[in-house]
Amino acid sequence: MGKIEQYVAYATAFEEAYASDNWSKLEPFFTEDAVYAFVAPAPFGGEYAGRAAVFAQFKNSVNSLDRRFSSRAVEVLEGPVEKDGGVWIRWAAIYTLAGAPTCRMEGEERATFVGDRISRLEDSMSDAEAARVGIYFAQHGDKLKPMS
Repeated sequence: MGKIEQYVAYATAFEEAYASDNWSKLEPFFTEDAVYAFVAPAPFGGEYAGRAAVFAQFKNSVNSLDRRFSSRAVEVLEGPVEKDGGVWIRWAAIYTLAGAPTCRMEGEERATFVGDRISRLEDSMSDAEAARVGIYFAQHGDKLKPMS
């Protein structure tokens, strides 16, 4: 299986883990010492080292953001393509919330592999995009579901 096919299999497993809240489904896709980084201004940015820390961050992220909305959809805007030694995509996450306009955020993701496993997964969001999303939360954050 090539890197792109492996990345697509990971992305599919991520959606299954999101739906079931069973993040162990992702174990076959990451090295034990994997790193996840979100390169963006606060409160979005952070880096997490080790597979267990990566999965804990995935769970924390979806519980503190995604699950607080009425619905979530992810779109691939470009890619996946092999680029700079990894697999790259440009994505959009679209969130709906009762009584508020749709929240849309865009960014990029790059997965670097060792063998057939992801050793580094990096999401990034521009400062302008993070500022735009921050304004949305300032205006509509009081409508979000409580964190679970």
